[in-house]
Formats: sequence, C-alpha cells, structure tokens
Amino acid sequence: MPSFTTRPEILGTFGVVASTHWIASSVGMSMLEKGGNAFDAAVATGFTLQVVEPHLNGPGGDLPAILYSKAKDRVEVICAQGPAPAAATIERYRSEGLEMIPGNGLLATVIPGSFDGWMLMLRDYGRMRLRDVLEPAIHYCEKGHPVLPRVAATIAELKDFFQAEWPSSYETWLPAGRAPEPHANVRNPVLAQTWRRILAEAETKTDREEQIEAARRAFYKGFVAERIEEFVSGNAVMDASGERHKGVLSAQDLAGWQATLEEPSTLHYHGYTLAKTGPWGQGPVLLQSLAILKEVDIGAMDPNGPDFVHHVVEAMKLSYADREVYYGDPAFIEVPLDRLLSDSYNHERRALIGQQASRELRPGTVTGFEQQRAATLSLLDRLSSAGDAVYEPTMAHLSERRGDTVHIDVIDAEGNMISVTPSGGWLQSSPTIPGLGFCLNSRAQMFWLEEGLPASLAPGKRPRTTLSPSLALHEGRPAMAFGTPGGDQQDQWQLAFFLRHVHHGLNLQEAIDLPLFHTTHFPSSFYPRSRQPGHIMVEETIGHETLAELRARGHEITEAEAWSVGRLTAARRDADGLMRAAATPRLMQAYAVGR
Repeated sequence: MPSFTTRPEILGTFGVVASTHWIASSVGMSMLEKGGNAFDAAVATGFTLQVVEPHLNGPGGDLPAILYSKAKDRVEVICAQGPAPAAATIERYRSEGLEMIPGNGLLATVIPGSFDGWMLMLRDYGRMRLRDVLEPAIHYCEKGHPVLPRVAATIAELKDFFQAEWPSSYETWLPAGRAPEPHANVRNPVLAQTWRRILAEAETKTDREEQIEAARRAFYKGFVAERIEEFVSGNAVMDASGERHKGVLSAQDLAGWQATLEEPSTLHYHGYTLAKTGPWGQGPVLLQSLAILKEVDIGAMDPNGPDFVHHVVEAMKLSYADREVYYGDPAFIEVPLDRLLSDSYNHERRALIGQQASRELRPGTVTGFEQQRAATLSLLDRLSSAGDAVYEPTMAHLSERRGDTVHIDVIDAEGNMISVTPSGGWLQSSPTIPGLGFCLNSRAQMFWLEEGLPASLAPGKRPRTTLSPSLALHEGRPAMAFGTPGGDQQDQWQLAFFLRHVHHGLNLQEAIDLPLFHTTHFPSSFYPRSRQPGHIMVEETIGHETLAELRARGHEITEAEAWSVGRLTAARRDADGLMRAAATPRLMQAYAVGR
C-alpha cells in the first residue's frame, strides 16, 4: 500500500472542511472558527464556490445534500433540485422542432433550486445569520478573486459567441473586451449587488429565521423572480440546437416551489451503511454497484490491478444500465429501488460479470416493468455511439465549454457532518441575467422528449440528475462524507475511492491519490446523450501491465494523462473524535483544511 501522498491527510479535533477550491475551504473553516457549525460552514463555502468556480456552479443552479445532524440524530437528504416549469411539456418543446433538449440556453432551464436549499439548511440546521454566511461571497464579488486558469480559458473560448449571441455574458466576463488572464483579479459587482439587496430586504426583520424567510421571498417571490421572468420571456437566445429560443420558466414557477427534506436511499456493506439520494439522482447506482460486488473478494485484489478495475467497471456497467431503464422522479413514476438493491437481484447481476469486457447495455428485468424496459432500450438503440460523449465536463481532456459541478464535505466537533454537491448555473449554460449577475441552469437537458419513459419531460417533474453526494455510517456511527464533481463519473470515482478505503486500508488521501478510471459504456446524461460501448478512460499511472491486461480482456482503453481524472474530496470522524480530511491534487485547486 502507498505510504507517499501528494498531500498529508488533514487531522484534527476541532473541525475539517474539504471543497473543490482552496478559498472556499478556508471560508468554511472561518465559519467554524467563528462559532458556526458544519451546516453554517457548508452554506458559506457554497456561496463562495459560486464566485470562485463560476464555470461549475452558480446561484441559478441546484444541489442535493446529505447530512447528519447531531441534534436530530438522523441522516437526511435536502433536495434542492428544481423541477421543470409548468409550461415545459413535450408538446411545447416538440413544437420548436426539437427532438432533444439542448445542452444550454433558456429552454434547458428548470426552477433554480440552490438558493432555497442553502436557506433551508441555514434555517433548520445552522445557527449563524444570513449576513455571516453571505459576506465572504460578497467580498470576493466586490474585491475580486484570482481567476482559475480553466475559468479564464472558458471565457476566452466563448468570447466571440458571447459577443455575438449572449451580450450580457460578454459584459459580465469580458468587461474590458478581453478575457482575463489566468490568476487575474476578477470581480462580479452585479452579483454582489443582488446579494446586498437580498440582505437589505432580509434585515428589515430582526429575528434570524425571519431574515432567512425574507431572503427566500426576495429570491422566489420578489425582485429576483421578477427579473428572471422578464429576461426569459423577453429574449430568444442561441442554444446548442443552432437556433434561438425563448424559455418557459416563469415567476409563478419560482413562487410555487421550495426545497424539501427526504429520507436517503441506503445499503449495508461490510460494516458500513452508505446513504445516497433517491432515484431522482443517480446516487443509488453506487449502492447497486456495491450490492453487486458484495460477494466479490475485493480485498484480495491489487487496488491498481486489472482484476480490481475490471470488476469495478463491469459492476458499474450493470448498475448504470439499470439507471437508464428505471430511475426517475419517484413523485411521478414507480421506481423498483428495493428490488434493484436486493441481494437476490444483484446475485443474478453479479453472475453476468465474466472474464471479458461486456460491450452490451444489459439492464435487468424487473417484473411489471417489461414494457418500460423495452421502450427505453428502443430509444437508446437509436442514440449514436460517438467519440465525443459528454460524461465528465471539467477534466483537461474535454472541451472548456462544458460546465460541471463542485463539492463540499464538512464535519464539526459536535459530530455534525454534511456532503453536498452544488451544480448548474454555469457561466456557459445560458446568458447572464442583466441586473442579477448570474445565469440559469441547463438541467432540463436530462429529460427525454418521448412519452412513457422514466425520465420523460413533464411539468413539475425533477430531472434525473447526476449529482451524488455520499455519507457513510460505520457500525451505525456517522463516519464519513465524500463526493466529487464529474457528471456521470461521480459515482464511478467514488466507488473506486470507497472500495480502496474500506478494503485496502488506505487513508483518505492515499485512496484519493491512486490512479482513477471510469467507463463511458452507457448513455451520457448530457446532450447529445451518446455512448462508447466497452470504453474505459484510465490514468496512465495505473501502469503498463494493468493497461495491457485490460486490453486483453476486451476493454477499449483511453489513457488519460497523470493527475487528470477525478476531483474527489472526503472527510471522516473516528469513534474517538479524531477528524480527517483530504482533497485531490488534480487540477491544483481542491483543498482540505482543519485543525
């Protein structure tokens, strides 16, 4: 097992914060230092990430969070995934000549959920005031922050498009008529004005909870919602379809929606209970992958060896195939999750893993769902198998234009812990809304424009997202929060990390630093929804022998450069109160802090 790591595993007893940007992690830690708890820290970290990683998330985006509250002594999910607008019907979109929802622009947006999710978390689980958690984000909007090289590259690549088609984005990101240089000091004063106005309206109240409720009204029933409707209804903008379209989101949509609390989906595995979102997210694929591998002797395998990679990849192919056929918003459809996670079902699925790589998409058959399975497979058969499938939009080997996600893990001295994966509202997802300083999400691209499928578009329905935070209990004790950006790859990278930590005794940083891999065998969740049968992307540092053996087993291999795949972060609390945290060195921006 490796003894060398790129960074130390952070250890302490006061608190730990890990996120995908060093500034945001430091902001979260500052909340703990000021007397806040893990949830206050997560909220402040989240708002800061909207500023310092604007190509990966924003105020118009969404989030799921999985948290353990010491006061409640239970694990819960905050669903801040906004649903489709009331006017978002298949007939309406088809009337625009669309067969698939574009990957950007105004037709791709659903109700922005992240702000209400953060407010719900702050109100019900935190103890700080709204000003406390918003001030760091306002500071970086007004005073500036060193822009990441990838943000600068994204803006530079989109300069001509912004100037020609999205002038409000051009004004926001190229105020001097040129893209910022890497690490230049970049500001967003208009977004700061939006937060200051919300604070001003909130602070007409004196009670902490009343202030939070006033902020929610300002966003969803006040000036923010009004400005969003005015922009969406009044502008036809260019999108990935090659045509200009107006959106269908209205102020009434925003006024009628709030984030909710849910029970997590769970699975017991080798002393751990892993908690994930419901099947409106892809989280249960990680649970099913573990269920498939439960009787496989993972601990006897080299964590960098071909047996390990082969079994993990083949298990994921099976669980992701089931995602395509069965997952969707359970408020609209029946999802046979108990069956999909059962020992008997996954005993049958495990038997499908052979010595050679599968090139077929092999969803299981669940009694009563045969017609749904057939209809889904018929649709997927019509999709192209393309070399430019969009699975994980932030890595160096893919286009700068694709947005993605951020991640946060926090544990405090009281034992509260949270894993949250904010996303959406990327600077490249739709035009910046004048007067607000942020843009809307493109999450609707995950719906199908065909009737009768689990993820068919319908008003009020949540898209089946890829956002997938994780929280694990060990022997019944809340122990670990972890996650990663990465679209369809989120649960794939988390699975390799978790198995290496559980079965090979690697600490958090060791498990994160080992070479990562993922398959693009199944259909992508992102426009244009293509797939690459039998394909794996593997970091070259896994070794020539492993790569050669994987090829011999029939895997189509793309060798990724060292340190180019995955953006994992993690935090853990031991039974004696010692806390640990780690963050990936990949892309040179994620950081864990603690003491």
